[in-house]
Amino acid sequence: MTHPRGDVSITINGEEKTLRLTLGALADIEDKLGGGDLSALQARLKNPRVADIIFILHALLIGGGATLTLEALKASDLDLPEATRAIAQAFEALGGEETPGKLLSGEEPANGA
Repeated sequence: MTHPRGDVSITINGEEKTLRLTLGALADIEDKLGGGDLSALQARLKNPRVADIIFILHALLIGGGATLTLEALKASDLDLPEATRAIAQAFEALGGEETPGKLLSGEEPANGA
């Protein structure tokens, strides 16, 4: 479910949590997975590892106000396909044809990039 502010809901351990793509979350994701470069992040997210998805999910959860640690998230009851869709929805706030969320959800980038 997407909320009017662009927040995305996800169920983790039976509890509804909010994902929010904040500038801080985006900066953390970009630094950790893209070496500080958004285009490098986009390239990496064409074929994400499970660890990448968990890290991104954690950053978006923190952006949404959750206090769940990364280690606790790793041990959580989580539907990975649901998590991937929720992450993609959160990234849609960036807009454009080649957002990391679209790449993560498996959509082909524009112009074959």
